[in-house]
Amino acid sequence: MLELFKSTWRILGITETIHYTCYAWVLFRQFIITGEQDILQHAIYQLKRIPLKEQRGPQERLHLKSLTCSIQSEKGFQELTFLQSFLLPIKKWADTRLSDYHLHFSEGSKTMENGLVVAMVARRLLLEEPELAMQAAPLTDTEQIEKYVSSSIKHAFARIIEDVETLVDSTNEHPLALLAEETRKFLKKDTTMHLPILTQRHPNAGAVLASLIHKLYGIKLKPFLDSAEHLTEDVVSVFPAADSLEQNLISVITSTCEEGSADSYLKKLNLYKIEIVSGTLVLRWVNSQLARISAWVERVIQQENWAPVSAQQRHGSSIVEVYRIVEETVDQFFALKVPMRPGELSSLFRGIDNAFQVYTRHVLDCLADKEDIIPPVPPLTRYRKESGIKAFVKKELTDSRLPDVRKSTDVNVLTTPTLCVQLNTLFYAISQLNILEDSISGRWTKKYHAHSTKRPTEDNLRNSIQKDSFDGSRKDINAAIDQICEFAGTKTIFWDLREVFIDGLYKPSVHQSRLETLIDPLDVVLNQLCDLIVEPLRDRVVTGLLQASLDGLIRVILDGGPSRLFTPADAKLLEEDLEVLKEFFISGGDGLPRGVVENQVARIRQIIKLQSYESRELIEDLKSASEMEMQGGMGRLGADAKTLIRILCHRSDSEASQFLKKQYKIPKSAS
Repeated sequence: MLELFKSTWRILGITETIHYTCYAWVLFRQFIITGEQDILQHAIYQLKRIPLKEQRGPQERLHLKSLTCSIQSEKGFQELTFLQSFLLPIKKWADTRLSDYHLHFSEGSKTMENGLVVAMVARRLLLEEPELAMQAAPLTDTEQIEKYVSSSIKHAFARIIEDVETLVDSTNEHPLALLAEETRKFLKKDTTMHLPILTQRHPNAGAVLASLIHKLYGIKLKPFLDSAEHLTEDVVSVFPAADSLEQNLISVITSTCEEGSADSYLKKLNLYKIEIVSGTLVLRWVNSQLARISAWVERVIQQENWAPVSAQQRHGSSIVEVYRIVEETVDQFFALKVPMRPGELSSLFRGIDNAFQVYTRHVLDCLADKEDIIPPVPPLTRYRKESGIKAFVKKELTDSRLPDVRKSTDVNVLTTPTLCVQLNTLFYAISQLNILEDSISGRWTKKYHAHSTKRPTEDNLRNSIQKDSFDGSRKDINAAIDQICEFAGTKTIFWDLREVFIDGLYKPSVHQSRLETLIDPLDVVLNQLCDLIVEPLRDRVVTGLLQASLDGLIRVILDGGPSRLFTPADAKLLEEDLEVLKEFFISGGDGLPRGVVENQVARIRQIIKLQSYESRELIEDLKSASEMEMQGGMGRLGADAKTLIRILCHRSDSEASQFLKKQYKIPKSAS
């Protein structure tokens, strides 16, 4: 039948181009009436069969050129070719719908795909027509797709704004937050329904639509960003929603673009920079919270009475309160659902670190000065020939530094239990720091990934949550623990046990007052310390007591005053006393490690060894030591001149006394 019809075409002046054009027009008109997609498919099939200009013969071209019509338009009467008269209305229909494809093709992707094919086929045929072909730089297919996307996105975004204006009255959300959320939903739907069709003809269509949505929302967001000064409820509502939308848009660009082309689109984006604005506001909030923590630290430390919280919790209550306010602030920090940078976390870390450093300084402020509890060193004097007992009795009667006088009420020396609670408190502070640091780091890692599609590199993430964030506090607290341990030992020896140790040991002679008489008082103190102190600090506290005991022993031997006199024969007794003291602190393996004690004791062994030498040998070595010290060395006995002089001052022989008088002008001891 078709062949029969074709036989009449020459007589009727019909060509293939005319036939397929008219047939497509009839089918397309029927589709407009019925809306049947099958009819549109047939119309598309006929449109595609219309020969291109190069496929037409010379006679057909002349014939088609002669077929024109005149229509009245807004610009007056317009001459149209045969193809223009049929295809321009078809293309106009497609362009109208594709310019707002979100409205006209919301029912499914197939209808939009058909509409896009109609527009592209009609456009290709019309571009070959003389009038259109002569137009300068017609749009390419890619540019035409971008035009459709731009127009439709603008229409769709305007409708979203209208919907938000309607919804905002029935919700408590800020309009911009609601707009961001609705736009995000729209984007999700658009990338699954319409974008796959567009990318068939424009590989970067996703980047085009995402860039435009980013720009349109940015115009609405900018005034709000410029006016934000504090972390208000509106800011906390809008910032996360806007940031989430931006990250989704960036994700669309990076995931849908052809390889290597995403960067060019991303560079053109005028990013919202919410992290920067939000970061500034968060820093203000952090600073205000840190000031609150500092004030709280000052308050609780003033109210602290250094009593343990309980028998099991031997620390003070103030550190518990400090941690409570710190953890409360940390919880509030992570409850801020706004974008943040590592800088805000660092600021929080530094502030908390400083708060614990301030707390530690306040604890140390409670200590008395060591100079106030250590009696002044008596002036050096040389031996005055007089019977030992008589000299000792006379010296005691004239000693101006009696126990009642030196315990001045002006010196506030903390009790041993108080010092133990302070140590326990500082240990609690430093042990909880690790838990706090791990908690903050873990929560930050989770938050950072949750609020950003721009995943940090391992190095950047590690730098933002380094394990040295509280190193300032750790250093200060450890130094404070060492200082209090040292003070506790010094207080025990030079204050609490002063009468029996500093004032009484080795008087009137070594064999009459041995160190073993001090073991019981030391044992009482040691048991008290071990009962009160937490187990991890036991060795540090006991080491402080050992060091102070050795300091006291050195003080007695080298700076014991005129009432203490030593002979070479005393060296053996002193060595025995040192062994007693050493074994007391080792305590059969239950005390300090033997190696630790041996290292501490080593510094006094040389002094005791010097006591075994005759005065003549010490004098000879002192002469050589004085010369060697000028060259940076020591004498044959390995002692400096100052130590040798102090030993000679406590020698009960005329040879030493005469040498000190002649060489150093040291006066005799008082009668």
